[in-house]
Amino acid sequence: MNKLIRRIDNALKWILAAMMLSIVLVVCWQVVSRYLLNSPSSITEELSRCLLIWIGMLGAALAYRTGVHLGLDIVTQRFNPRNRQRLAMLVSAAVVLFALAVMVVGGGNLVALTFELNQMSAALGIRMAYIYLIIPFSGSIMVFYGVCQLYYLNTDQTMPTVEGLH
Repeated sequence: MNKLIRRIDNALKWILAAMMLSIVLVVCWQVVSRYLLNSPSSITEELSRCLLIWIGMLGAALAYRTGVHLGLDIVTQRFNPRNRQRLAMLVSAAVVLFALAVMVVGGGNLVALTFELNQMSAALGIRMAYIYLIIPFSGSIMVFYGVCQLYYLNTDQTMPTVEGLH
């Protein structure tokens, strides 16, 4: 399982790095074409918005994996280690249920609906369902990470750390 976790971690890191580079290049081209060439590109704004959505969703999955998402540990620090572990299991179970219900099922329904309605993006001319696919995809990654975290918490083991991010 550790090998699969590390492969997903590395894939997410590389995909996010490539998307961050892409959004920087797209926005730079937008500025150059608008202010230097006086001929604004029609696709750069929509492409940067789509990239930002994908970066945000995949970044949320990686943030959950690394534990750098927003959290308050003031209350949990006062618990003994056993109760802290139980609370961590409860929180992980809640994240799994939320990601499964809202992101995977709800996002999947959104993707299916936009495929059915053939909703197209204005500038890029692609189906919006392709853009929305990131919701159930990142939700599935969060569910995977949450189930792994529950497994490791239940067996009193620690999940492998994400290399290169700490």
